[in-house]
Amino acid sequence: MSAVRLAEQLGISSRNVEKNIKKLKEYGILIRHGSPKNGYWEIVVEN
Repeated sequence: MSAVRLAEQLGISSRNVEKNIKKLKEYGILIRHGSPKNGYWEIVVEN
């Protein structure tokens, strides 16, 4: 899902989506595996 489409779903700007993704990556909550075209995101959940 693109940042633009996610922004539309959430009712916020695509720039805000990009900022939030950056923060989640910095905190180690969101990890990208693989290439931009064929990769996937992993959400790290700690108990």
